Amino acid sequence: MNQMLQFSNVHMYYDHVYALKGVSLTVNEGETVALIGANGAGKSSILRAITGLNRIRQGEIHYLGERLDGTPADEIVRRGIAMVPEGRRVFPLMTVAENLALGAFTRTDKGEIAESLDRVMTRFPRLKERYNQAAGTMSGGEQQMLVIGRALMSRPKLLLLDEPSLGVAPKLVQDIARSIVAINRDEKVSVLLVEQNSRMALRISQRAYALSTGEVALSGDSADLIHDDRVKTLYLGGEL
Repeated sequence: MNQMLQFSNVHMYYDHVYALKGVSLTVNEGETVALIGANGAGKSSILRAITGLNRIRQGEIHYLGERLDGTPADEIVRRGIAMVPEGRRVFPLMTVAENLALGAFTRTDKGEIAESLDRVMTRFPRLKERYNQAAGTMSGGEQQMLVIGRALMSRPKLLLLDEPSLGVAPKLVQDIARSIVAINRDEKVSVLLVEQNSRMALRISQRAYALSTGEVALSGDSADLIHDDRVKTLYLGGEL
C-alpha cells in the first residue's frame, strides 16, 4: 500500500497542556485506521493537528508525500481531507439540502456535484426522505449521517471521523458503522476513525493505534488488537 498520511514525532500543546508527546503513525491509501483510548488520550488532538486547527510544536506531518503542517485549513480541504467533528455540528436552521451543498463549497467541478449528491442520497436514504427538512429537527443519528454526507460532498481522499457513534442510538450506530465500511470499500476513501466505542472501531478498521496520555501505547492490526489482553483490559472492559 502507498502511504497517504505520515505523522513523525509530533508534539502539540493546548496552552500549557501537553496534548501530543511525540506521536508517530501512518495511514495508507485505501485503509481504515482507528484511534482508540480514553478521554484526554490525544485522539482528537491528532485530527486537529491534521486539519490545521491547532499548530504542532515539533515534528512533521506529510500527506501524499508533501508537508502538511502549516498549511491553511481551507487548502487542506482542497487537497482532499475532510473532517467530521465530534458533536455533529449541523447548521440547524438550514435544510438537509443546504447543509449538503455547503460540503461542496471548495469544488470547481460543478457539473459533477449532482453525481456526488446522488451517491450520498443512496448511501443515506434517510437524508433523501428529509431533504427539505431543517437539520436541527432531526434525530442525533440522522444528524450524524448528514455531517458524514456533507463531508463526502467535498469528494475527499481522506475522511477524518471524530466519535461518530457518540450520543447515537444503538440501531443507528450499526448503520453508521456499515456506512463507514462501505465508504472505505466502495468509494476508495481512506478513513482515520477516532472512537471511544473501541469494539466497533476495531471491527471496522484494518489497523489501530491505542493512545494513552498523548502517546501511542499500542499499535497493530485491528484483528490482533481486539484479542490482545492489554486492549481488553484497558479499552474493552474485559472479555469480548
